[in-house]
Amino acid sequence: MNQDVRIVVVGSFAVGLTMKLARFPMAGETQLGSGYHMDHGGKGSNQAVGCARLGAQVSFVASIGQDAAGDVALELYRSEGVGARLRRAADQPTGVGFILVKADTGENCIALDPGANDLLSAADVAASDDAFLAARVVLTQLEIPVEAAEAAMERGRAHGAITILNPAPARAVPDTVLRNVDVLTPNQNEAKVLLGYGPDAEVAPARLGRELLARGPQQVVVTLGEQGAFIATRDLEEHVPAMSVAPVDTTGAGDAFNAGLAVALACGANLEAAVRFGVTTGALAVTKAGVVPALPRRDDVLQFHRQRGLPVPDRILDLWSTQG
Repeated sequence: MNQDVRIVVVGSFAVGLTMKLARFPMAGETQLGSGYHMDHGGKGSNQAVGCARLGAQVSFVASIGQDAAGDVALELYRSEGVGARLRRAADQPTGVGFILVKADTGENCIALDPGANDLLSAADVAASDDAFLAARVVLTQLEIPVEAAEAAMERGRAHGAITILNPAPARAVPDTVLRNVDVLTPNQNEAKVLLGYGPDAEVAPARLGRELLARGPQQVVVTLGEQGAFIATRDLEEHVPAMSVAPVDTTGAGDAFNAGLAVALACGANLEAAVRFGVTTGALAVTKAGVVPALPRRDDVLQFHRQRGLPVPDRILDLWSTQG
């Protein structure tokens, strides 16, 4: 593992319970599903594993329960080479998510009980301060208390790392959090929540990006699903188109995108190149079922680029060349 490309992820772990349906049920309706399986989940955990699979050295700060699901998390991090800095809560279970997937399109909806994730505190983040010392990127989300996410951004900024906030699930956050964010990565719905728009409001990605920049982050990347992503900075507005793939399950696309983005930035790629790399890793994730099973590895990305005649960013190739 390359010792120079270090990423700290502060976030959540949850067990994911997934089932496929012909369509999402209406209120009061019972449907028969298929393909039930249990998987590792939690946006923070997914992104930590995704970063490790792409070659970064990862420290993951999180809170889990003292239960069988918590033991599953420990085994995951051992097998994936993720450095786990975990609080184990005696009075809360490990988080759990229920995921419904439309069989024909791969679209999904998710309900999450955070459990022990709600106990992760700013003090827990501070206790892992040594992990931030050499980090090039610090990445967090909002499946944990806002105070913990804010502490992650503050510590990342204080230690000179690039700070990334993936504001998912959508919730209001104070501008004090956003001022310590170098790259904010909402999807369109999350961007609208951050700005106080209703879920049905028609707001162009460029406008969302401009209005979010005014809240304090240095750069904004609005993810657009099958339309790719939109970059907004004070000097640049650019749409990055998606890769054409046959979708199987979109559940882990956002986490794979953020992992690819984080690794590319940690390697020294500029924002545009990093977003393009994230779009590629996100596209690869939707071609497989599940979340962690779909997070791409180095060889998956290399094969995808070779098949399509696309270049891998030089900075990432430099990282991979040191790893054999």
